[in-house]
Amino acid sequence: MSFYSLLGFDPKKQSRRTEMMAGVTTFLTMSYILAVNPDILSAAGMDKGAVFTATALASALGTLFIAFLAKLPFAQAPGMGINAFFAFTLVKGMGYSWEAALAAVFVEGIIFIILTALNIREQIVKCIPKNLRFAISGGLGLFIAFIGLKNAGIIVANDATYVALGAFTPTAVLACVGIILSGALLVLKVRGALFYSILICTVVGIPMGITQIPEAFVPVSMPQSLAPTFFKLDFAALLNMDMMLTVFVLVFIDIFNTLGTLIGTAAKTDMMDENGNVKNIQKAMMADAIATSTGALLGTSTVTTYVESAAGVAEGGRTGLTAFTTAMFFVVALFMAPLFLIIPSAATTGALVLVGVFMLESIKKIDLQDISEALPCFITVLTMVLTYSIAEGMALGMISYTLVKILSGNYKDVNITLFIVSSLLVLRYVFQ
Repeated sequence: MSFYSLLGFDPKKQSRRTEMMAGVTTFLTMSYILAVNPDILSAAGMDKGAVFTATALASALGTLFIAFLAKLPFAQAPGMGINAFFAFTLVKGMGYSWEAALAAVFVEGIIFIILTALNIREQIVKCIPKNLRFAISGGLGLFIAFIGLKNAGIIVANDATYVALGAFTPTAVLACVGIILSGALLVLKVRGALFYSILICTVVGIPMGITQIPEAFVPVSMPQSLAPTFFKLDFAALLNMDMMLTVFVLVFIDIFNTLGTLIGTAAKTDMMDENGNVKNIQKAMMADAIATSTGALLGTSTVTTYVESAAGVAEGGRTGLTAFTTAMFFVVALFMAPLFLIIPSAATTGALVLVGVFMLESIKKIDLQDISEALPCFITVLTMVLTYSIAEGMALGMISYTLVKILSGNYKDVNITLFIVSSLLVLRYVFQ
């Protein structure tokens, strides 16, 4: 068995260049986590340098798990939103130590592993109706685009209207250039269009003052020590009822973030069959579960499958070779942090917006003539963006689907698993 076959790569069906270019694109699109995660977790009192190393290692390992176990082109890293929950809710809000919070994440991962081994998580996937799966993909596309627009300051907060069009600052202008450039390159059928757009915008950002190159810039440095966070877990706090509930919440958040990303990203590709099932999804979820516990041991918050993987999929990534390439860049990042950290978020906006365009196509597959199908799908898409959460959009979509079907007499469309999951989700909102 060759190395490539271990990754599900067949040279007769796939191109090495395409897969590797897709992996680079995924890495560049999600590399911001290496700068953002240490900032967020350091607010909880964790050593910033150690968290950076933990983030890079956990991302590399988690993505390798996906590459070899599931043979899919997805990448993993500490999840945005969950890291904020870790720092600002568990530690600063509820008063737990970051060591106790890491213990909660570790136990969450163990629960994931058990659920996956028992095939329970896959049953949760299969309980999601077909139309909702297409809605998840469309909502995910809008969510990705919204992330890009927000990060670039094109969309900003507004006290009167919640959100508004931001000022055309240099950062916003560069992001707009990236969007138009990405679109033009794709129309011209340039292979690696999103990747080249990111590179061009990074270079253009230098004279604009957006791409910041520090004085005495050295692209290579030794990794920061992992000692301050490595194996620093406090399990005693888990005996508290509030912490037990917190672990339960973490489980649900990660399950729906992961499922939303896997289902949404695979919807337009041969990675999903005609029934809307993602191939090797159980192995992908096992990789996610193992990565979560591994990340906790290293010293970072919940590791999850990244929505930015869609950028690599859009570039043609279909096998574990894409994920393997992304993982190798996370390893390199340990030694070249100063180099990749100069890529501004504005340079990745074009890739995120164009991925959103690609994923929106799945909406046309939804049966919009049947209100009992269309309304839950609409709620899924709308709330995924407005709540800034994949998990919340999926949860509200499933709850509304169950309620509409039952109240309209179409209860046969609701399987027992969907009913149980929807009931648990309702309880989650009642007691949160």
